[in-house]
Amino acid sequence: MDARARQTELPPFEELVAIGEAADVSGWDFSWLEGRATEERPPWGYARLLGERLARATASLDVQTGGGEVLAQAPAFPRTAVATESWPPNVQKATRLLHPRGVVVVADPDEPPLPFGDGAFDLVSSRHPATIWWDELFRVLAPGGTYFAQHVGPASAFELIEFFLGPLPEARRGRHHDDEVAAAERAGFELVDLRTARTRIEVYDIAAVVYLLRKVIWWVPGFTVDAHRDRLRDLDAILRRDGVFVAHSSRHLIEARKP
Repeated sequence: MDARARQTELPPFEELVAIGEAADVSGWDFSWLEGRATEERPPWGYARLLGERLARATASLDVQTGGGEVLAQAPAFPRTAVATESWPPNVQKATRLLHPRGVVVVADPDEPPLPFGDGAFDLVSSRHPATIWWDELFRVLAPGGTYFAQHVGPASAFELIEFFLGPLPEARRGRHHDDEVAAAERAGFELVDLRTARTRIEVYDIAAVVYLLRKVIWWVPGFTVDAHRDRLRDLDAILRRDGVFVAHSSRHLIEARKP
């Protein structure tokens, strides 16, 4: 459906807002957005590449696993496979999804130290971690072990974020891949691979915006419909006029080795 067709079919503002407010935002599955928003994927296929590495590992740790949706796509796991997550609804969802696959899910506050011994794993992975504690990742890896992850890069979704918060020029540098590589190397890692991508996000209705800002809570801290209703109305008007709101995400694939 093209933008003009979507524009003519949008329900009233308050109805769309109520739909976005009622949606379940647990886990890290964005399938609810089907027909309401799209995000272009990076070209490398993180889940497939992770699955290949898990098949070769002897002990793996997935940090900040969310609801376990991405990790669960792996065809096979090593004999020892662990995932951590901090948000209780996600811990429950990941447990239901991963325990039948033999993966132990550990509730962890995402603050150092990780609740594992030194050198416990030969593969540590993470998809879109909110925080990255390089010294801890290095500590729990065995010599020769690998950290393999897809990170959110700089100024990701900032067109949407700045629509609500105003210009954030200093924050646009945050999570730059060059800075993260430097931090990893300071912790002792050797860089094996780094790939970057800038991809397109399209949002088609205000229900999707409400859902996203409820789910990705660090985009607009303290977001509520009541507190941001005026800006939601402004954005709803743009969506009705143009049929789409375009933003861009940045991602980087990083693979680093502990000597």
